[in-house]
Amino acid sequence: MADDLGSADKLVRLGRIAGPHGVRGWIKVRSDTEPPEAILQYQPWLVGPDRREMRVADVAPKGRSLRIALEGIDDRNAAEALVGADIAVPRDRLPPLPQDRYYWADLVGCTVVTADERVLGEVVEMIETGANDVMRVRGDRERLVPFVPEIYVSSVDLEARRVEVNWDPEF
Repeated sequence: MADDLGSADKLVRLGRIAGPHGVRGWIKVRSDTEPPEAILQYQPWLVGPDRREMRVADVAPKGRSLRIALEGIDDRNAAEALVGADIAVPRDRLPPLPQDRYYWADLVGCTVVTADERVLGEVVEMIETGANDVMRVRGDRERLVPFVPEIYVSSVDLEARRVEVNWDPEF
């Protein structure tokens, strides 16, 4: 899942409005949830920088994208005004995960350190590559570190906001 949107209530981005679809106000939504349709379980959505509360009126799945009609969005102009807007929900509305599973939003902002306590930087983004998830870590330089437990990731301590990795700091 995507990143924290910086609210005091800790919002988690679940997707983004990618574009209008047709002339009746439908939109294309790029879902960050797995499966993509899971985004529909977390309504109402908080949309855009003003966190406008919105509900889905109708949906037509299409791959990782969804074609969605939102209540109150009835024409293409209204749909176009939403393009690029994040779709978020409060973090506490997401279900708990099993041990050793993490929401991306919980990893963003964590400090990444090596086993010998060398700080590599902070997780600024999680990237889905198909093979495995990757942490984009920004410190003295930027690094891409695969998020593969027991191989590259030794431990995650969300309370301490810390991820320990088996990673050569020179790489």
